[in-house]
Amino acid sequence: MSSRMSSRMSSRMSSRKTLSPTERDRQSEVKAKEHPYCTSKRDGEVHLRQEDAFTSQAPITVHDMVMNTAIKYANYIALGSKHRNGWHLLTYIEYYEECRRAAKAFLKLGLERFHGVGIMGLNSEEWVIASIGAIMAGGFSVGILATSSPKACQVIAESSEIDIFVVDNDRQLQKIIQIQGSLKHLKAIVQYKEEIRTRLQNLYSWRGFLDLAGGISEDTLDRVIDSQKPNQCCMLVYSLSATGPPKAMMLSHDNITWTTLATAQRLSYKCPPEAQEILVNYLPLSYMGAQLLDMWVSISVAGTLYFAQPDALRGSLIDTLREVKPTLFHGVPWVWDRLLDNLKTDQLSSSPFRRRVDQWAMGLGLRTNRKWMFKQTHPPLCFGLARRLTFNQARKFLGLHHCRQYFSLGLGLSRATLDYFLSLNMPILALYGLSESTGIHTVSRQHDFRLLSCGKSLPRTHIKIQNEDDESIGDIYIWGRNVFMGYLNDAENNQEKFDAHGWLRTGDLGFLDTDKFLYVVGNTRDIITLSSGERINPNPIEERVKRYIPLVRYVVLVGQDAPYLCALLTLKCQINTDTGEPRNALTSEAVAFCRKLRSQATRLSDIVYDGDPVVLEFIGQGIDAANAEVTSDSAKIMKWTILRTDFSVAGGELGATTKLKRAMVARIYQAEIENLYEEDDYDD
Repeated sequence: MSSRMSSRMSSRMSSRKTLSPTERDRQSEVKAKEHPYCTSKRDGEVHLRQEDAFTSQAPITVHDMVMNTAIKYANYIALGSKHRNGWHLLTYIEYYEECRRAAKAFLKLGLERFHGVGIMGLNSEEWVIASIGAIMAGGFSVGILATSSPKACQVIAESSEIDIFVVDNDRQLQKIIQIQGSLKHLKAIVQYKEEIRTRLQNLYSWRGFLDLAGGISEDTLDRVIDSQKPNQCCMLVYSLSATGPPKAMMLSHDNITWTTLATAQRLSYKCPPEAQEILVNYLPLSYMGAQLLDMWVSISVAGTLYFAQPDALRGSLIDTLREVKPTLFHGVPWVWDRLLDNLKTDQLSSSPFRRRVDQWAMGLGLRTNRKWMFKQTHPPLCFGLARRLTFNQARKFLGLHHCRQYFSLGLGLSRATLDYFLSLNMPILALYGLSESTGIHTVSRQHDFRLLSCGKSLPRTHIKIQNEDDESIGDIYIWGRNVFMGYLNDAENNQEKFDAHGWLRTGDLGFLDTDKFLYVVGNTRDIITLSSGERINPNPIEERVKRYIPLVRYVVLVGQDAPYLCALLTLKCQINTDTGEPRNALTSEAVAFCRKLRSQATRLSDIVYDGDPVVLEFIGQGIDAANAEVTSDSAKIMKWTILRTDFSVAGGELGATTKLKRAMVARIYQAEIENLYEEDDYDD
């Protein structure tokens, strides 16, 4: 770090006026109109949910957090992006300087206070630099999914008053060109990938954009940065709902900085010089959970963030993991299931002797880890042998042999998948959160977790269960400094989302056990109401079916306003790595299972079109077994059908983070659903 740079940063830290927590809170209380803890105004300020201002972490802005890391870890590698000639690396001081250049360039282009910078494209160093730069310049960082339609972009741009769009390629650029006539705030567009093919007066390449920074002085930028407060909005996150217009969630500086530091501390992330964490980013950064863990937590602990290739979810992720060797890894359930497919395929191709060794080691691993979970045992003497022969080999195959912790983001990871990785001495720790809770609210830790649980609340945050039923399952409410400011320009929704004491209604259903572990069992949006008026939570039933039928990948219950439940099933199919679409060929695990049933099926069409009697009988028996566990006839599956394809992001059934889109599934497979009910007389 240059002496000029060091002097300027040190001067800013000493001269900047710092308000005490009490003074900040007093300002918030005066200016907040709707509720002390929330606002719908873009320039609003909120009361921070501090239980004790003297012992709570002092509020800081995003810039403060980034700058602190740049000062302390200036020459450590921050970002890695793969180019044709290898990895392009940025140190933390270079990262910080690039963010300042982007901020000055945004100001030069006319970014106004509390206006948006829309970022739409594949994850990259430009994405994160644009996001932080927008915040430093006093605007909002607005991440937009690359799959968004021009109409969705228009709605987002209008509500967040986007002054500048940052896109990655010409395909995204054309979306903005299509709607720019209706965008009254739009001043410029920046394209950060590919050669610019379309010439526009207000269009800049990434390099041309950064060159604009020379027109704004350091002092001008510093004044903008100094005007920002931790309890003000700096980011808008839009809902990923398949139905209805997107809602803009307002996150404050404190939401991001407090949640980041609390998460890093709770999960015991390491910092240099003790060790440097290495992470791989492949999930969309517009998804708040991925953004918090990849972008913000890596900054807070001075980790190195490597960006995976664009086709990561189509098969190249493992190649990146093997090359980068991350120390931490988090995957959505779909990714963990695909990694399991790869492991089982590798095991099935090994020799009989090797399979017997793996079977012994995995049995030992599962028994030992289940006891460890309740602190009931020490590792047996032969555990080290199992680690050398099987556990280490499996981790190396996945590129996770340097990993200390494994996490699952999102709900729906099956018990079978959890047990499989647990048997390999790879406990998958669940994290739970919403965009409204800055991506994280509960976490599991290596020596403090339960299978199927989402873990415990972050320190100084709380959970309560309201409206409990006979099984102690009820509505989940949360409270803490990670809870968002409110919905932009939507005071009515804010009133519905928060109760009188500032608790956030999550919309999820669950329960707390005696040790305060949270279990999430569904969402109120997923509840199916039969024509009888009985309400059914589909999630536990779907998971039960998957447990009885290992061939099944997805189970989707249907029956809204119908007399009984039916199920749509998909079978485990391979993925076309070029398109991301599911193949007709079954996975190696599914084929091996068919052989156990004495079926010769190797393709989905063998079962769906040719009506393989052995497989169909087994599936029917699995449905019967699942039905036998329910106490109410209304919760039984009366009919089922196997769909002609597995679900995928490309097919539209899964979102960008591979989360199941129930409304879209019902729309795509409307004919199949109608066929399940068409022969019945609803009056009987």
